[in-house]
Amino acid sequence: MLLGFHGATTMTSDLETDVRVSREAGYRGLEVWAEKVDTYLRSHTLAELRALFVDNGLVPLSLNALVFVGFRGEAYPQVQQRCKALCEIAEAIGCPMLVTVPSPTEARWQLPWSAVVAEYVTVLRDLADIAAPHRVKLSFEFLGFGWCTVRTPRGAWEIVRQVDRPNVGMTVDCAHFYAGGGLLDELSALDPAKIFAFHLDDLEDTCKEAITDNTRLYPGSGVVPLAEICARMGAIGYDDTCSIEIFQQQYWAQDPLEVARNCRASALAVLAPYFKVE
Repeated sequence: MLLGFHGATTMTSDLETDVRVSREAGYRGLEVWAEKVDTYLRSHTLAELRALFVDNGLVPLSLNALVFVGFRGEAYPQVQQRCKALCEIAEAIGCPMLVTVPSPTEARWQLPWSAVVAEYVTVLRDLADIAAPHRVKLSFEFLGFGWCTVRTPRGAWEIVRQVDRPNVGMTVDCAHFYAGGGLLDELSALDPAKIFAFHLDDLEDTCKEAITDNTRLYPGSGVVPLAEICARMGAIGYDDTCSIEIFQQQYWAQDPLEVARNCRASALAVLAPYFKVE
């Protein structure tokens, strides 16, 4: 398994800092926060962006993220344009994947599940067609928050199966798994070839209604059943990449290199019984 850092874990740092601390902390890959790329490219070229990764010996694991892709109505062309722009960047720097995020909708509780599935099947097939010429995969990430339209591995997997495109898979995020009420048996039902990304993170001991991105913690220091999740992921044969995605604002205020090192040490302790980590 290739262990990567994640730009959301050091959100207030710039892309060059993320690359530097990832290298110095011993990671081989970085999941790249897309808005940091936008900022970087205001004063640099795509060739310089590619060289930033090559010169530091880092693999760009994904661009994160193309957000709120469903139920956009007249705003959907903006999603298509953003998808194309990010895929062009990904192709230029040798990044294989774009993480894709479902939307909130005010009608969430009035919509039948069949309508939610139909919407995302249509949207993801369309976006897959945009991504395919650039040789970019889309990794659909369920979000455990109560406002989200797709909250569990089972829901995301149903959609991905119906999309049925080789460049569309899913992301499993441990914090979202716990927040959304996912069941361990749902992980056992997944096809590991269709899990394109795995996010390792933990959560404070709160009621699920209080969970936000800012209640995340270093892996192994919270209430998410990470050992059980990793055991299930290992049992189905998943052994690809893992990145540590923590939106904790307290960590943003700390030294980025220290945070990156703490993330790596805590992740290795969690992953080691189940995976051979690079």
